[in-house]
Parts: sequence; structure tokens; C-alpha cells
Amino acid sequence: MSRIPYQPQDLAEPKAVVDAIRARRGGHLLNLDRMLLHSPALARGWNAYLGEVRTGLAVSPRLREIAMCVVAMLNGAEYEFIHHAPELIKAGGTEQQVQALRDPLSAAGRADLFEAADLATIRVTNEMTRNVQVSDASFDALRAALGNEQQVVELVAVIATYNMVSRFLVALGVEPE
Repeated sequence: MSRIPYQPQDLAEPKAVVDAIRARRGGHLLNLDRMLLHSPALARGWNAYLGEVRTGLAVSPRLREIAMCVVAMLNGAEYEFIHHAPELIKAGGTEQQVQALRDPLSAAGRADLFEAADLATIRVTNEMTRNVQVSDASFDALRAALGNEQQVVELVAVIATYNMVSRFLVALGVEPE
């Protein structure tokens, strides 16, 4: 149960913020949005920023979703995992990979299931989420797998962003729809 009641599903005000969120979400509000809308300024900024992170970056959607799923599991954010596992499959992942990511520390060694870029992403995500610090070996493997600095910066930002998202969800007890 959420620690703070959600704003109503039919919330209409502040109109500009609610309309922007609904537009990004295909017309409806998720429980996450309904929690954020307790602070219209936060909801507005969150919607714009997360919209860019989700759709405006050059980094592979597959790697982005792998990172999001790993963060979700490490931080106990089932809500986040439930929302991003289907997106990973849409981005070319498999159900077997999704299930392996439920144990992200073990998944980091699953060369039978994941490509080099996937494994580098899992390792860096594990390290950033658990320790904040990333080893030189893991960073170098990610850099080699991605091939350019923009994608490395973007993936690191995705990992950092979804650590923020998961901590918000868990602290406030946001439940899956």
C-alpha cells in the first residue's frame, strides 16, 4: 500500500502538467504519475526529463531497458521491473533474459544468454547501484562495447536516473497498477 494516497485518476489540474503527462503516457496516469502530482513542479520536471531519457537518447533501447531492469531488481522496485521487462522484450530481449535479470549479480556472468554489450551494461549497472563506484575494468568493457563516449555518458545517466526512480517508488510504496 502506498504511504501517501495517490492523486485521483481523473485529476485535471494543473491542466498543463496533467495534460503533458497524459500525452506521454497514451492518455492515462500511472500510479507513479499520481504520486508525483502531489508536487506539480516535480511532476512537470520529471515528465520532461524522463521523457528524454526514455525516448531522446542515442544509446540502444535494449541496453537502456537492461539497465532499468537491473536497477529495479537491485533496489527492490518491482513496480519498475514490471513496467520495463515488457519494454526490454519489445527492444529485442527475450523472456529468458528477463528472468535472468531477476538475479542481476548472476546475470552478469551469463555469456550464454547475453551479448558483450549486455554483460558490460549489467556489470556497470550492478556496480553503480550497489557501490556507486565503477571499476576501471567494468568501465573499459562498457566503453569498448558501446564504441563512443556519447552512448557511455547516456547509459551512465540512464542508470543514475533509474536509481532515482526506484528509490522514489520504494520509499513511497508506489504499487503496480
